[in-house]
Amino acid sequence: MADDPEEGMLSWDESVFRDEHVFEIDYVPETFKHRDTQTQNLTYALRPAVRGSRPLNVMVRGPPGTGKTTAVQKLFDEVGTQTSDVRTIRVNCQVNSTRYSVFSRLFEGTFDYEPPSSGISFKKLFGQIADKLVEDDRVLVVALDDVNYLFYENEASDTLYSLLRAHEEYPGAKIGVIVVSSDPTLEVIDELDSRVQSVFRPEEVYFPVYDQPEIVDILDERVRKGFRDGVISRNTVERVADRTAESGDLRVGIDLLRRAGLNAEMRGSRTVEMEDVDAAYEKSKYINLSRSLSGLSDTERALLEVIATNDGGQAGEVYETFHEETALGYTRYSEIVNKLDQLGLIDADYADIEGRGRSRSLSLSYDKEAVLDRLE
Repeated sequence: MADDPEEGMLSWDESVFRDEHVFEIDYVPETFKHRDTQTQNLTYALRPAVRGSRPLNVMVRGPPGTGKTTAVQKLFDEVGTQTSDVRTIRVNCQVNSTRYSVFSRLFEGTFDYEPPSSGISFKKLFGQIADKLVEDDRVLVVALDDVNYLFYENEASDTLYSLLRAHEEYPGAKIGVIVVSSDPTLEVIDELDSRVQSVFRPEEVYFPVYDQPEIVDILDERVRKGFRDGVISRNTVERVADRTAESGDLRVGIDLLRRAGLNAEMRGSRTVEMEDVDAAYEKSKYINLSRSLSGLSDTERALLEVIATNDGGQAGEVYETFHEETALGYTRYSEIVNKLDQLGLIDADYADIEGRGRSRSLSLSYDKEAVLDRLE
């Protein structure tokens, strides 16, 4: 590598990035590519709200990293520029996975301040939200993002029932719901109580995995906005696209570009090379794992660590170790096992054990070291 900065070395105050925020998870692109049909369907469902009526309910499905959250956020931003008579609130159910916490976020979005941390019942919380909507003659559109987490905690039916039946208890309250699920195995309608199924008749909008040309097109735009001219070659971008296509998650590619840029800077290089991409992929490929772990409670993380150290062990044996560490009973243990299985963090498969009948073996869905490193 040359020592002359003019021959490829960065100085201390230089960067390969034009705008590093372009590669961050919360960045909303100005142009939203290859999702025209999905955007049109969402717009169709929300159009009545702009006219002061209750919108159609929507179920948005698709694997992680296919543009679901971005589509909803872009649409909410557009509605906000058109009218002040529609309140749009997106709730991250990975963080807010109970009915009360969901409505706490709705309260905050309605009144622009948080509700009291204690001493207020759900009924009162809900009543204040509904009364405010009726008083202001506003339509509320709620997006339950990552709604699958409400299902994992058995909170989905109660939450949706309260939202969908609001107009019965509070005449004049107009609320529409968008549920967004990233769990391809979750049959949202089938898993809801019959009392909710009878009123939740959503429009369905599906987001498929991006194909290779679409990935290249989207990454090209991020490169133009995020990197300085000449930093990354076409061949290197295509390597990133290949890695992204392997994962099926666009977020892997975007994170990979950022980490590859940081690797280049660590080398003092003005250009991002293949070696930077390959080194970065070892971390970027676990972006879904890191995201799933970030939403786990201390108890859930403790069980996952026990499973990691007893990878492939029988459920009963794993429980004994878990119980020694937490003193929790088998019912709660079983609930957490089911949640970790639904999240795709573990595989809980039944097998015939000689002399013991059928039992579940618990094994990690990811590399053991990758899990343990991220649990620290």
